[in-house]
Amino acid sequence: MPDSGARTAQQSPIGTTDHGHSLRVMAILSVLMGFGSISTDIYLPALPTMGQALGSSSGTMELTISGYLVGFSLGQLLWGPIGDRYGRRLPVAAGILLFVIGSAGCALSDTAWHMIGWRVVQAVGACAGVVLARAMVRDMYDRDRAAQMLSTLIVIMAIAPLVGPLVGGQILAVASWHVIFWLLVGVGLLTLAALFTLPETLAPAQRSREPLIRAVGEYGHLLRQRAILGYAGVGAFFYLGVYAYIAGTPFAYISYYHVPAQLYGLLFGSVIAGIMAVNMVNTRLVTKLGSDRLLRLGTAGAAIFGLAVAVAAGTGWGGLAALATTLFLFAGMSGLIVANSIAGALARFPERAGTASALVGAIHYGAGIVGSALVGAFADGTPWPVGWVVGIAGTGCFVCARLFLPAQRSDQRAISASSEAIS
Repeated sequence: MPDSGARTAQQSPIGTTDHGHSLRVMAILSVLMGFGSISTDIYLPALPTMGQALGSSSGTMELTISGYLVGFSLGQLLWGPIGDRYGRRLPVAAGILLFVIGSAGCALSDTAWHMIGWRVVQAVGACAGVVLARAMVRDMYDRDRAAQMLSTLIVIMAIAPLVGPLVGGQILAVASWHVIFWLLVGVGLLTLAALFTLPETLAPAQRSREPLIRAVGEYGHLLRQRAILGYAGVGAFFYLGVYAYIAGTPFAYISYYHVPAQLYGLLFGSVIAGIMAVNMVNTRLVTKLGSDRLLRLGTAGAAIFGLAVAVAAGTGWGGLAALATTLFLFAGMSGLIVANSIAGALARFPERAGTASALVGAIHYGAGIVGSALVGAFADGTPWPVGWVVGIAGTGCFVCARLFLPAQRSDQRAISASSEAIS
């Protein structure tokens, strides 16, 4: 683990007295972390229209989300060790270029299967920014402060999924769905230009010297750590539910409840606003109450609200209002679960922040693949597939926290023990 002097030096990029510099760094990191969500959220209102244009069913079109998650999940396992060995900025730049190529491929697709393939390419590029932005935060901050900073970044980056469906719906009203993906090409190029104004947070002396093939082998060591299983597992169950919501609600809201595509963005945006609000609460409380305590509270909420979603979707009681409200409450628990679970895992392995971030992210998004795929496989024209998947996800989130999260004790002892075990 780096000594206190190194840690102080690493903190300087954001912990500087130059307020403008700090805001710029935070904004760029937020965009990098937001690549995963904006790449999907902006075209959600267009899914039914794209299905008609490409001659594909709703289940096949939902595979454009599942395919994206496959690339996003597996790609993180590649970028994590690369970021630990070569620093953060260069791998992120390579990833953004791949994202631009994949976005252009999506815009030019003429079949659903071509679209799915290019979505995989797009995802492999997008995940570089996500996994290494998290590692950059861990480079600069310790446990609870990192959780606080991640929550702040999530609040900022939530602007993207908040406006994404709104923008996508408005584009669809005046142009074809292809324009949505050309817009993503432009976003990628602008982010690439902004990237090179960021400081490099991983000094050469702190980079891994192991061959990449051996570094990949560290995933096996990490998976034997109970703490990783706990933190990653909690997030995995939550992502299972979140991506069931993302994949299923365009058809549940637009096709089943006849919500106009332009208004779908408002329903989706209200959920993002809720996530932002809970993340702001987390940023204020995490240094006082601790990230583990807030994480456990979030899993309890996820279980309660997830079961409520299942009841609303399965019985139809309360109609659209009940379904949208319970999904809002379930998704809002993201503010207590995501940042705290990531920070908890990375705090135990600071010398391998990129690799640990990649593994946790891969597990999270791998579960998202299952969630979206289940909704697509069991699609029946009703909200019920979304409901039962979210209900299982919330319950699993709570059970995993109870079984695998470390007991509440001195964080330093836990971190030291885990660091020794992985060394």
